[in-house]
Amino acid sequence: MNTITPPEKLRPDDYASDQEVRWCPGCGDYAILKATQKTLADLGAKTEQTVFVSGIGCSSRFPYYMNAYGFHTIHGRAPSFATGIKLANPDLDVWVVTGDGDGLSIGGNHLMHTLRRNVDVQILLFNNEIYGLTKGQYSPTSQTGTRSPSTPGGSIESPVSAAAFAFGAGGRFVARSVDTMQKHLVEVLKRAHAHRGASFVEIFQNCIVYNDEVFAGFTAKSVASEAQIHVAHGEPLVFGKEKNRGLRLKPGTVELEAVTIGEDGISEDDLLVHDETNLGLAHMLAAMQPPNFPVALGVLYCAPEPSFEARMAAQVDASEPAMTASDLNALLRRGYTWTVEG
Repeated sequence: MNTITPPEKLRPDDYASDQEVRWCPGCGDYAILKATQKTLADLGAKTEQTVFVSGIGCSSRFPYYMNAYGFHTIHGRAPSFATGIKLANPDLDVWVVTGDGDGLSIGGNHLMHTLRRNVDVQILLFNNEIYGLTKGQYSPTSQTGTRSPSTPGGSIESPVSAAAFAFGAGGRFVARSVDTMQKHLVEVLKRAHAHRGASFVEIFQNCIVYNDEVFAGFTAKSVASEAQIHVAHGEPLVFGKEKNRGLRLKPGTVELEAVTIGEDGISEDDLLVHDETNLGLAHMLAAMQPPNFPVALGVLYCAPEPSFEARMAAQVDASEPAMTASDLNALLRRGYTWTVEG
């Protein structure tokens, strides 16, 4: 009698390749790598069915460090490669790793169309508000006034909001997390993976060399409880060390305001409840910035619809009965035709 032994459950280390990880000591990418490996282990992902695709930049070293299939592609084009991979084999689990420069500058057009089409891939955008690989030039997400080798007098440009970009491109799943928030990041990545369609996750990531502590205003332990709000579907929008602060709509308007429970007769019943299917609310949450508001983290928006490859497969299935070999000659001769005489 044969005994079937179930395969051993893989651990996070089983998703690590044999390559030496070569990021700067202290880089936030290390933490994201560990979180991703833990996510795959928790999901029981099969390495032979998992693919990581990257473009150019520090984040784009990622495929080398994963025990899975990997494509280190060209600048900004990772979403396009990922689209082709997913269409060629929809059974593959495809992850795109990009950065604020790679994804939102030269790759903005490719990222936009992947989100618009709703291709079933997980897109992880590492945002450190700087070009790290090419030695510290300002990026599309750099704040106005950022001093860098390319803007020694300070950037005069307004930054791109990665989340707002994803909304504008028609993204159906938009979330945020922080490199050092391991538990939170793993849960966000699991939600992204569960979503059928394009999942966009902005990860605030620290570049210790060229833009150190750029997010310290809301990530430092001393301020995190007051400067962050962790949103969860169906839960009140509450934050603060004592959980006594929250968000509501300013009376008579459609604007958010941060309030304190117990002041001016405000109770928890007055606070907004997070609805991740509400695009308008998601836009408002993404726009919040300190010091007037906390930074929103978690799943800001999730409103599934059929993925691009599912719709394409349905279209092919619907057209197959009409496409028979006996009809080919009639098809070629249908409509306007010409006879060429020599």
